[in-house]
Amino acid sequence: MANKLYCRTFQAGMKIGNYFLGYRTPEYIEGPGSVRKLPEMIRRRGVYKVLLVTDQSLLKLGLPDGLIKAMDEARLEYVIFADIQPNPTDENVEEGYRVYKENYCQGIVAFGGGSPIDCAKGIAAKNAHPKKTVSQMQGILKVHKRIVPFWAVPTTAGTGSETTLAAVITEAKTHHKASINDPSILPRYAVLDPELTVGLPKKITATTGLDALCHAVEAYTNRTYNTREENERALEAVRLIHDYLYKAYEDGSDLEAREKMQLAAFHAGRAFTRGCVGYVHAVGHTLGGLYGVPHGLAMAVILPHVMRQFGPAVYDRLADLADVCGIKGADRKEKAEAFIAWIDEMKRKMDIPEGFDCIRDEDIDQIIKWADKEANPLYPVPVIWQYEDFRKLIETLRTAGKEAGQPA
Repeated sequence: MANKLYCRTFQAGMKIGNYFLGYRTPEYIEGPGSVRKLPEMIRRRGVYKVLLVTDQSLLKLGLPDGLIKAMDEARLEYVIFADIQPNPTDENVEEGYRVYKENYCQGIVAFGGGSPIDCAKGIAAKNAHPKKTVSQMQGILKVHKRIVPFWAVPTTAGTGSETTLAAVITEAKTHHKASINDPSILPRYAVLDPELTVGLPKKITATTGLDALCHAVEAYTNRTYNTREENERALEAVRLIHDYLYKAYEDGSDLEAREKMQLAAFHAGRAFTRGCVGYVHAVGHTLGGLYGVPHGLAMAVILPHVMRQFGPAVYDRLADLADVCGIKGADRKEKAEAFIAWIDEMKRKMDIPEGFDCIRDEDIDQIIKWADKEANPLYPVPVIWQYEDFRKLIETLRTAGKEAGQPA
């Protein structure tokens, strides 16, 4: 009881404090081919050399080639940093910062999914505080200093990292995942080019799309910190994902579906930047850190289980989401349950497992400790969970994973 009171009191204070944090939405350009306009945009800002942060898989696919060619044509100098883990580590951030300083870069371009963009945010934060370690900047408002010019180019439609104030970084030695949360690291500019997502494999399309759904659903069901803008963006993101995710999954060349999914991820990212995420993310981050479970996959698997466990506390808000999707039900409870059933159906259609059988008995206490530390008291979740609530979710995930015979 005391813990719940503490959490709600903290959140009431944060709700007031949020009005002074200066939330903003990045300026962005969108549409097919828009990435080729980026170098001139950068030059107009008086920046002549950038650190291009991406990853090795994207380089091998040749996805940044169009941007690199445009930078060459615009005579914009660049240094490529691509040594990034799927879950970026503090060591990746430190190395990227070293490359940035040694090459006298003036700004950063992040090109890729959530991993390169989060790593780039970490590099920008490190540049603002050279004497701090990454772990010293993790938490709330530990940067609080203007960063270098920063452009984000998402190549997936899911993380929304191009419009968030969070950078999730894993400590290499302990495998503990934690976020740098500060408006200072929010990119100033974003490029939403659907052509960059056309070649995404079906599995990545599915998991990143459901990651965006998780952002919107958690932000909308949280309520406490939201203004009308966050609520409207969450509703619009859910509607777009309902209408276009499976189309993008079935036909990766459908540019309209790809473009709508990028917008959905952008809206969802902006919604949770202030509205926050919840226990889906808190538990999912631990699985990524301990077992290397891809972030989007963790979100996709865990989301319906958490919403079901919240029960009546989220019926009204989930019913709203059902309404914008045209999902029917006799009352608010039926609509909420039908919305969760739709998520389950999408998972089945896109080959997403029901649970995970990788969770070891000896890790459960650590998972709960890390998840509780991340979520409470910051995340304004509909129901404050205690140890046994987290344990119930973990057992649900393990049981579902074993029954389906599907490891992470």
